[in-house]
Parts: sequence; C-alpha cells; structure tokens
Amino acid sequence: MYQAADKASILVEALPYIQEFYGKTIVIKYGGNAMVSDVLKDEVMQDIALMKYVGIRPVIVHGGGPEITGFLKKVGKQSSFVAGLRVTDAETVEIAEMVLDGKINSEIVTLLNQRGARAVGLSGKDAGLIRARKKLAHVYENEAEKEVDIGYVGEVEAMNVSVIKDLLDRDYVPVVAPIGVGQDGESYNINADYVAAGIAGALAAEKLLLLTDIEGIYKDFDDKSSFLSTIRMQEARDYIKGGRIAGGMIPKVEACLRALEGGTRKTHIIDGRLAHSIILELFTSTGIGTQVVR
Repeated sequence: MYQAADKASILVEALPYIQEFYGKTIVIKYGGNAMVSDVLKDEVMQDIALMKYVGIRPVIVHGGGPEITGFLKKVGKQSSFVAGLRVTDAETVEIAEMVLDGKINSEIVTLLNQRGARAVGLSGKDAGLIRARKKLAHVYENEAEKEVDIGYVGEVEAMNVSVIKDLLDRDYVPVVAPIGVGQDGESYNINADYVAAGIAGALAAEKLLLLTDIEGIYKDFDDKSSFLSTIRMQEARDYIKGGRIAGGMIPKVEACLRALEGGTRKTHIIDGRLAHSIILELFTSTGIGTQVVR
C-alpha cells in the first residue's frame, strides 16, 4: 500500500507542472549517451511520448556524433575537433548527412511512432527549414579570441519554422536532423545544440532542454561541490571567455544563450545518462541539471 501511495504522491507533485506546460512547446536536443544506450534510448522515447499525451508539444532535434565517428572509423577517417566542433571535409559532411538523416532520424521516428507519439522526420533541407553558412570555430587563448576554419561546418543563417508549426498544429512530433543547406546548395553539418537553439528561439518555446553526458555547469569542474543549479546569461558568457566552460560544453552553453536571446523562456542543460531525465526536469520540484536564464 505504501508503494501505491508513493506513486500517487509523485503524480500529485507532477500535476502543477503538467498544468503549467499544457499546450506549450518544448524543444529537446537529444544526444550523448542517451542515444547510444538502448535502455536510455527507450526511456527518452517514453518521456517524450508521455509529454505528448499530457498535452505538451515536443520538438526533437538530435545529434549523432558518436555514430558519425564510428562510421568514419570504418572508412579509415579519424575525427578531430576544435572548440567542441568536428572538423568536416567534403567526404565527412556526406557521411554525416547519411548517418544523421538516413539512419538516426528514421530510427527515432520509428521508436516514437511505436509508442503512439506520431512523429515526422525532417532534415534542415526540408521546406527551407535551415539556411546555413560556414561557421568558424572560436578559440580562446589567454582570453584572446581567434577564428579557425573547420570545413563544412555550418551555423544557422535563417530559419523557416512554418513546417514545424504546421506539424505541431496537426498533432505530430517533429524530429529534426541538423543538416542545413548553403546559398549554393552545399550541405553543412551544424552542431545540433545550435539547431535546437535556433528552433527554440524561432518558436518562442517555453523551454529548451539539452541532454548531455554531464551533470551541468560547475564554477570549478574539478570541485563537484561547486555545481550551479542556475546561471545567468552574462555570467555564462564570462565563464566561456575565462575558460571555465570549454570543449564540448561551449556549444551547449552558447545554444542556451542564443535560445534565450531568440525568445525562449528558459533553457536547461541536463544529464541524459539519468533514467527518465526529461521527466525529472519537467515534472519535479527540484529538477536536475543547470538552468541558464536571463
């Protein structure tokens, strides 16, 4: 009986959050170990299906870095990164598009459809969703910034989210692969964090959730007691410039800043390695991870 009462109390705790987010759009960047582990993958799909059934309008933007790296190894190509971004030549962007759009996107769509959350896969090329331009990596040395050309890596130049709005209004879950198209028709691999940020801002989403393989942001990463449950925009910028936020965390924090600047109400970096991390963040009083706010 106590176990049943505990379950009831959990549902009661979730009720005000379900009411708050009913009808709201929440963008989820799905990546990291939550995509690699079959157990975590199933739990994420369950979380998204639950969101849909309680009246939330989820939009999924997925990465696929580990799978791209694995496929590149199979063809004898080594991966290298600058400021958390993959150095991408012409062959690499072709492989990235094949893995992201042809394999991962269709798999997520299938898994969501199996759970009753009607999903539709999109590439950034579809309906002019993402117009891209070359992105230069920004590297800080002694607090001085320099730019590095890393190939067919893009950034969002413009977005046409009308297709996403149409799908949401028709009760579908859009699932977006982060490939954009340049002015001359060339493909660009875009960091999924930035794509999620652009979509969240353009939709004026209630929240942007970034699933990653770390608990969140620390004042000092080597001191686990310095974990930050909340950080404001200017402080986050200062942390990047000062080197406290580095490597693969830079795109994630920059994505939060861009989404907030674009009109998203709140952004969250959460640990996708935790079981049902999305539900824990949305429907509990304590939440998890770090929220980046205005």
